[in-house]
Amino acid sequence: MLNILITLDENYFPQLRVLLTSLRLNAPGEHFDIYLLYSDLPEHMLQAVERWCRAAGYEFHPIRMDGNLFGSAPVSSRYPAEMYYRLLAPRLLPEELNRIIYLDPDILVINPLRPLWETNMSGWLFGAAAHTGKTELANDVNRLRLGVEHDYYNSGVLLMDLELGREEIIPEEIFRYVEEHRMELVLPDQDLLNAMFGERIFPLDDAVWNYDARNYNNYVMRSSGKYNVKWVMENTAILHFCGKAKPWKPGYIYRFGVLYQHYEQLAGRSWQPYL
Repeated sequence: MLNILITLDENYFPQLRVLLTSLRLNAPGEHFDIYLLYSDLPEHMLQAVERWCRAAGYEFHPIRMDGNLFGSAPVSSRYPAEMYYRLLAPRLLPEELNRIIYLDPDILVINPLRPLWETNMSGWLFGAAAHTGKTELANDVNRLRLGVEHDYYNSGVLLMDLELGREEIIPEEIFRYVEEHRMELVLPDQDLLNAMFGERIFPLDDAVWNYDARNYNNYVMRSSGKYNVKWVMENTAILHFCGKAKPWKPGYIYRFGVLYQHYEQLAGRSWQPYL
């Protein structure tokens, strides 16, 4: 059994359907417990996910957040309460859980996740990947901006040790950091992960576990041609459609957009009886 965590609002409900469809198709026979942290989703959406999960043989655990939990948190249109959910997951999820994989909703799973689930990261809070790209420029800029020495990790895929998180992640310390550094946070939740917990992150291979779908040419160049499309389809488990350009929007120009659109069609058919 693998535990999967997702957080979203109703605008990303179509992408949730695509993500879950890809998960089911590319991990046949695997049992997933799907945990959803949310603040306000229509009941018909939650019921549709429940019905689909039941048909897939998965357990669905929607957990509505109490606004009072974030009463002392700096919250605004730029810093919505939802940005805290993944970092505070150890405090928000049932205490009997000890490990979970967090996935952003703008993701396709194209190979099994079990090897990630079984990764030995004893003593580390998180497993995450850095998108270093063709050069170290982005890493260097973010190190300087946040005053850290480690790589700048992407927060869209996280393997989380929930037991350690309950010991080490203090909500008040996170809220205090946001209050004191709010002018410096460019990507608030990701900046928080790196600034506060970057030294407690076990590095994952982004080409396998958090492939930036915008950067195909960079992956090919940095691997001297090895990470071509065939390699990606055989080895990459998680395709992450990072950034503002999204494959479900008009004008998407990157290589794996057509693959995402294929899964959109599959999701449309497989979810129709449950909507």
